[in-house]
Amino acid sequence: GAYLIQGSATTLETLLDKLRDDKVITRESPDLFARIYRKFGVDEAEDLRMRARSRPIAGKSRVFALVASSMTQESQNALLKTLEEPSAHALFFLITPSPDMLLPTVRSRMQTLTLAGEGSESIVDVEDFLAAPPQKRIEMLKPLYEHDEDEGRDMGLVLSFLQSLERRFAKEKLTPERTAGLHALYRARKFVGDKGSLLKALLEQVALLTPRI
Repeated sequence: GAYLIQGSATTLETLLDKLRDDKVITRESPDLFARIYRKFGVDEAEDLRMRARSRPIAGKSRVFALVASSMTQESQNALLKTLEEPSAHALFFLITPSPDMLLPTVRSRMQTLTLAGEGSESIVDVEDFLAAPPQKRIEMLKPLYEHDEDEGRDMGLVLSFLQSLERRFAKEKLTPERTAGLHALYRARKFVGDKGSLLKALLEQVALLTPRI
């Protein structure tokens, strides 16, 4: 089976605890392959495909628990080959900040899994953010972008905030001003996962262009 989970690197710990509690696999098992990828590319997808072909060593199945903040279309297509021809002995768990940015063909091959305690609430209150002036908004967003290196980013928190903001916009009638804010929001969602993207600049654009509601 293959499961898709919205989350970040911290979600992996929650997943591994659940797999242990459910007696699926322990962290010490040689059949567990758990990895956090800064960027999941074609080479990583091919490596995963080769590993998935091998038989379990100690148990009935091999478990692949992967965190991928960013995946190219090419790597997703390569991953699709593994999902379309699954090994009878392999279980896949893919954790990514924004599952809806994956190719529909990839999502269709996976079941969505929500872990207890892994809510999608943002650390920035959306209503407070929309009511605040631009400079105050930038201050509010600092916890999301102050670690502006790939290793320090919690993409789950960033995407959670942007998705919460988008859901709030869906309740309002669109005006030219709100449309400009939505475009900044979509741009941020598209590029925040890219290696080397300027997260601070993307979020500041959201803060400056999003109108008050």
